[in-house]
Amino acid sequence: MNLAIDIGNTLIKCAVFKDDQIIQVLSFEDFDTEQAKTLLKMFPDVNSVILSSVIKHSDDLEKIFLNYNFISLGHLTPLPLINKYKSPETLGNDRLASAVAANYMFPFENSLIIDAGTCIKYDFVNSDNEYLGGGISPGIKMRFKALNYFTDKLPLLESEKKVNLIGSSTNESIWSGVQLGAISEVKGIISMYEESAKKLKVILTGGDSIFFDKELKNSIFVDSYLILKGLNIILNYNTGKK
Repeated sequence: MNLAIDIGNTLIKCAVFKDDQIIQVLSFEDFDTEQAKTLLKMFPDVNSVILSSVIKHSDDLEKIFLNYNFISLGHLTPLPLINKYKSPETLGNDRLASAVAANYMFPFENSLIIDAGTCIKYDFVNSDNEYLGGGISPGIKMRFKALNYFTDKLPLLESEKKVNLIGSSTNESIWSGVQLGAISEVKGIISMYEESAKKLKVILTGGDSIFFDKELKNSIFVDSYLILKGLNIILNYNTGKK
């Protein structure tokens, strides 16, 4: 069994895999050595672990896994696709893992991955199984926070389910600008990729994926565990399981 750990900007997600199937997913706001030990006791059949982090974490955390088949994902980790990013050492592990998962799902096809979380990240894998890069923009919550932080009078709001295009109050105007603006951005980016990449597969993931899924075409694939699945694929690739 495999354990995949994804330390993100907001949450830490852990998934236990048996072959390619997710057995259990757990989320934490903080993740330290004691939690790691507890997790390993919960799943004594785990023999391989992969750790991915987009933030700095304690070296002691990695020491917990040294008696396992262990990978700390980095830009030198062998991958089952070709990474053509010009500065691989600066590439977020979450972006890399989601690209690997999309390429596994749709090999030899053009794929656009949209990770809607703290940031909205766009990642493209072409039909030659090459990861080329993509784009990064502020996520929904970050946009709300920016309006509040950089102005004196605009309030800090959270997403609303129903938003009017024409806001008749300051709050409604913020909801319109932030939420409809983000939706328009995502739709526009997809259209731009579709113009240059034939038969494009679009995969949506991240904490705000449900928010965008309702507004996008039915042809969009939604997978909340895309990054974790990508980490498991990378782990299997490096341990010779696949």
